[in-house]
Amino acid sequence: MALTIGVDIGGTKIAAGTVDPEGRILRRAKAPTPRGDGEQLAEAVAGLVRELREGEDAAPAAVGVGTAGFVDETRSRIVLAGNLGLADDPVRDRIARRVDLPVVVENDANAAAWAEFRFGAGRGCRDAVVVTLGTGVGGALIVDGELRRGRFGAAGEIGHYRMVPFGRRCACGNQGCWEQYASGSALVAEARALAAAEPKEAARLLEAAGGDPEAVEGPEVTRAAQEGDPAALRCFAAVGEWVGQGLADLAAILDPECFVVGGGVSAAGEILLEPARAAYARAVTGRATRRLAEIRLAELGGEPAGIIGAADLALR
Repeated sequence: MALTIGVDIGGTKIAAGTVDPEGRILRRAKAPTPRGDGEQLAEAVAGLVRELREGEDAAPAAVGVGTAGFVDETRSRIVLAGNLGLADDPVRDRIARRVDLPVVVENDANAAAWAEFRFGAGRGCRDAVVVTLGTGVGGALIVDGELRRGRFGAAGEIGHYRMVPFGRRCACGNQGCWEQYASGSALVAEARALAAAEPKEAARLLEAAGGDPEAVEGPEVTRAAQEGDPAALRCFAAVGEWVGQGLADLAAILDPECFVVGGGVSAAGEILLEPARAAYARAVTGRATRRLAEIRLAELGGEPAGIIGAADLALR
């Protein structure tokens, strides 16, 4: 049985695991993420690989690394990863010479999406779009059973599709990006604005925030919505509307068989997906006659998906 090691490099920690061909994580290890130094980052990854190899009779077949930021078309260099403090870093070669194994590097959203496609909510779909609703909006494209990376490795940055001309300013430098309306940050902004404008209706949210609208946070909005709080449900309805609108636009371009929605905001489940599905059905092109893509909830969770997807891509 060929085993691979998958590595998920996050802004604060690196998670790694030994993965079998069925997508099961057999062993795990973690370490803090060094920032701003490619050699230290490679050594931290190599240390986890060595830890996972201890006591194993056979060497793993390869190492797959999922990392935040842009990864080049050769899957070898980090072009830019702001939260890691790295640019034009030859991460694959740095790691490979330390572990003496083949190494494949991939964008973390692509790696997690591949795991959902192979072993999670995307099973059985040949064409899928995986949407990650976290602080921002990430994504990945599966077309005819293959991960589509684009000519320069940067495909799937769907959060920066501009939904609103001259809209809210985005950290990417543009205005009106989808993630400004359909992300965890957007949910918090909606809740804070509602708490400030309608404090009586948002009493539950304000109580949890100590009376300060600017102290309202996403997890409390989710908890309140799950308990039926009307104000929190309004916030999810607003964000769900934007999610559905964006999915409709993606369907017009890509015509996928299914959308898989993950990330922290998706923890609300149907509270988010119900308004998203309704908005999608209203907005999709040709809605009167065309078949609609399924909108499914991700199954694997962020960190496990990153490890499993990176490992499986390396095995392939």
